[in-house]
Amino acid sequence: ILGANSRKELARLNEIARKRVIERQLDQGVNIPFPDSVVICPDTVIGRDTTVLPGCILRRSRIAEGCLIGPYTMLTGCEVGEGARVEQSTGEDSQVAGGARIGPYARLRPGSRIGAGAKIGNFVEIKNSVIGNGTKISHLTYVGDSDCGERVNFGCGTVTTNYDGFKKYRCTIGDDSFIGC
Repeated sequence: ILGANSRKELARLNEIARKRVIERQLDQGVNIPFPDSVVICPDTVIGRDTTVLPGCILRRSRIAEGCLIGPYTMLTGCEVGEGARVEQSTGEDSQVAGGARIGPYARLRPGSRIGAGAKIGNFVEIKNSVIGNGTKISHLTYVGDSDCGERVNFGCGTVTTNYDGFKKYRCTIGDDSFIGC
């Protein structure tokens, strides 16, 4: 029994709790090669054969089997499908379907739903949008309040606009479209 009468004692208790969660994940078949640099909250569920790399913080999330998370990824309230990769990115209250590739340096804001096999690349931000299966948003792009079909290809530096100064609207992009630079 330890007390938490100072910040130092509280930090010691937090470290004990963090290690217990990591040990439980390792026992359940999660690969965490550098456990000292990972924070996994107890409300996070991770599937077998998923790898969690250094610098990750995982909170309130569900991650399926065979995924790669990290390095340096923070997920809060996210669902990640089987075989997906989320590298050096942040996600909040979003869904990533199986086989999708996120990052590096991508940001999924609340309400984002990324389809199977989609690619969200370098310095891409998605906000409250549905991204269809197989859609590629490779780099330097913002997609907000949009419904994007399947197999859409976004060119570099693309921005979906949805605000006219008074109201916000949703942007709809059909299947097999190409959105240029």
